Amino acid sequence: MKAILDDWKLIALACITLGLAPFYPEPHIWGKLKWVLGGAHGMQLIDWWDFIMHGAPWFLLIVYLIRKFLIRK
Repeated sequence: MKAILDDWKLIALACITLGLAPFYPEPHIWGKLKWVLGGAHGMQLIDWWDFIMHGAPWFLLIVYLIRKFLIRK
């Protein structure tokens, strides 16, 4: 797991592909994020799972950036 968190290229690739796909008419995670921030009315379990799966690469990117820049070794 630590090797994945230290590989910024893999995380960036995951953000660009899984994190944004499908790209048209808007990135999928953006639509889900707007839905959640709008109150998540009508979201079902599959929608929450979809939100987690498309959001996971972005979460890993945030963890990487925190570990890289905020937590100095």
